[in-house]
Amino acid sequence: MAKGVFWIVGFFAICMAGVVFLSNVSEKSAEINYEKEPFLGKEEAPVSIVEFGDYKCPVCKDFNESFFPLINEQLVETGKAKFYFMNYSFINVDSNRSAQFAEAVYQTLGNDRFWKFHHLMYEKQPDDLSFEKVDLYTNDFLKETLSEIATDEEVAKVMAVVEKEGSMAAWEKDAETAKELEVSGTPTLFVNGKKFEGNSFDDLVEMVDEATADAE
Repeated sequence: MAKGVFWIVGFFAICMAGVVFLSNVSEKSAEINYEKEPFLGKEEAPVSIVEFGDYKCPVCKDFNESFFPLINEQLVETGKAKFYFMNYSFINVDSNRSAQFAEAVYQTLGNDRFWKFHHLMYEKQPDDLSFEKVDLYTNDFLKETLSEIATDEEVAKVMAVVEKEGSMAAWEKDAETAKELEVSGTPTLFVNGKKFEGNSFDDLVEMVDEATADAE
């Protein structure tokens, strides 16, 4: 698995990076810069949930298909929280390439199209775990995937940004945020700057409720 191990934490496994940080980041609320980050939900929602993910992470695929719909239905669509995604790409070379491509989609085609591409990427991630270390997400693959939700002209505009490394700064911002928060695997969630370490969706709902009360 990513850098060799799965770490089972509560209700889902986490793809681990090579270094595990021992910290008490979950005990305090960190300042997270959400400017120019893709999100779902109402901007005025009192709680911000952010997922750090990697498009090559099989656990992120499972999260996107099973856990995220609960978040979206019960927390985002109800106006209780907004949901952000930030890249923490570490599994393979195409983790970085796909993350930077997704950033270019967001910059060029906007928030709604980003989320369509985001979910499509996880849909297309192979179920066969042997592909995790294969350079699968080539530029051709990414262009073909984007073409399912964008015109040829739009795909060309995104590629122009990619080729000029126009999305590099946004990707580096995500990486720096992950480093500051001592993120060590994917998916990792933060709720209003506090790391989620619960064991169930009910635990997440409780944490969101507590964050809402703190914000009042």
